[in-house]
Amino acid sequence: MVTTYNLTLKISRYDPAGKRGWIQDYQLEAGRIQRFVDLFRKINEEQDPTLTWGSSCEHGQCGTCSVIVNGKPLLACELLVEKAVKYFATTTFSIEPLDVAPVLRDLVVDLAEAYARIDKVKPYIIDPAPPPTKGHEYAIDPKLLDRYVNATRCINCFCCVSACLAGHKNFLGPNAMLASIVRVMDPREKEKKERLKILYSDQGLYRCHSSQACSFVCPKEINVAHFMALAKAGEFNQDL
Repeated sequence: MVTTYNLTLKISRYDPAGKRGWIQDYQLEAGRIQRFVDLFRKINEEQDPTLTWGSSCEHGQCGTCSVIVNGKPLLACELLVEKAVKYFATTTFSIEPLDVAPVLRDLVVDLAEAYARIDKVKPYIIDPAPPPTKGHEYAIDPKLLDRYVNATRCINCFCCVSACLAGHKNFLGPNAMLASIVRVMDPREKEKKERLKILYSDQGLYRCHSSQACSFVCPKEINVAHFMALAKAGEFNQDL
């Protein structure tokens, strides 16, 4: 069994002061179960302290470490060296920042701008309904519970947005659509019509090309494309 790999990381760099971008190669030896965030940290500690990248929880729950590796958006904290070598069939990896927002430096993008698209769908309860009985929980049909919980697992890592073939200028994005669909399904939300108006707006669902790229790259394995297909079919507005 191979225990270490000699890797080449071809990392996209960007200096905002000089507005200069370039690709920088790093050679390093890595263990089979090291994650790509570990590789970035190893580069910082042993080769180049100026390499800038993002991370927070490093447990696949925050989406801060999202990057594009050999063309595929993914979480750097979940990608193990051994799995990457097998999946991509190479020890050379091209690493770029997500293209969902302007690059701030190297692998870090302006997530505030990316989140602005999600804000447009109002990913919160607009008009909360009172509980059916004082002191009791909001009711939800057990048949719908699994589907609802699955949709709420989105961590807004923006991998789906980066992979989406519809582009970012005219489409709010798969994760924004999912955030709105979650609230349409939410039994606490009374304002369904406003949500559907957003979903079917000129930046909404019908910008989706149904390529299913969003589902393919989702690190939480949510079938985002399926939820959007249900919304296109009117699944969530039958009672309106």
